[in-house]
Amino acid sequence: MSDSKSPARSMVLLAFLAVYLIWGSTYLAIRFAVETMPPLLMGGVRFLVAGSIMYVFVRVRNPEKPTLLHWRSAGIVGGFLLLGGNGAVVWAEQYLTSSMTVLLVTTVSLWMVLLNWARRDGVRPGLFELLGISLGICGVAILVGGSRFSGAEGIHLGGVIALLCGAFSWAVGSIYSRGAPLPKSPFLATAMEMLTGGGLLTIAGLVLGEGSRVDFAAFSTASLLALGYLIVVGSFVGFTAYIWLLGVSTPAKVSTYAFVNPVIAVVLGCTLGDEPFSGRMLVAMVVILSGVVLITLHRMKAASPVEVGDVGAELPCGCEPVVVVEEARLIHE
Repeated sequence: MSDSKSPARSMVLLAFLAVYLIWGSTYLAIRFAVETMPPLLMGGVRFLVAGSIMYVFVRVRNPEKPTLLHWRSAGIVGGFLLLGGNGAVVWAEQYLTSSMTVLLVTTVSLWMVLLNWARRDGVRPGLFELLGISLGICGVAILVGGSRFSGAEGIHLGGVIALLCGAFSWAVGSIYSRGAPLPKSPFLATAMEMLTGGGLLTIAGLVLGEGSRVDFAAFSTASLLALGYLIVVGSFVGFTAYIWLLGVSTPAKVSTYAFVNPVIAVVLGCTLGDEPFSGRMLVAMVVILSGVVLITLHRMKAASPVEVGDVGAELPCGCEPVVVVEEARLIHE
């Protein structure tokens, strides 16, 4: 993988498979982890451990020394992405299935378009983007519509609201990271964001009384394995494969994970997690993903090259924040 000029086709395929499967599987892993672990503290430990290891590794190999300004920016990005975005995911998965969670998280793309439009120098969404937003809203309405559409059991309204707010927070953090003063190394910036975001998650968990819920004897094997999976596989293997792909493929191709991850998450949730999957959820998934596809394809069509590290990534809330190459003027992967 060190030769990015002419990588083996098999390595490229394996890297795409890793990004598709690993990031799609993090939602089910989170569900297993929060079954016996306090959600915010679990998320805090995940990112503090992953961020610490990555930070030490990068600092040993990279002479760049982060400044106080870099740490402040990383704290803001980590707060919006991890405390607001990922924190909402881990909390909501106490009450919602991983399949429903990932479908609601895809509304990040809708928030990105709306926030980009609302800025002072914002870009007005085109017809296809407006159609994509409309489809996304309709999909969410179908998903939480309850028995009116399928006779299914009621949905935890608090979890739905938390996820929609978390997606909004993730979009705000992604937009802020575009112009934030961060280290040039995307690995160093990500490590700092995980450290600050993990610290904020831990503080929030303690403030909300999760410390009293920590019972190491009650931690199940499934929860411990899931936490280890999130740290090692989700944070390191998937992230490394993603960064490497950006160097050997086009951002437009790499960004196809936005279409695949929700499907992978739903399939894994239903097969490995024994989660129910109704006709209502299928219709909602098709409608929401159609909206995401319209928005993403429109951005790809309007793409023009920009500098490496110019923007913060728009990733699913269950994943890690990164700074990546972007082909489009608009805010996206």
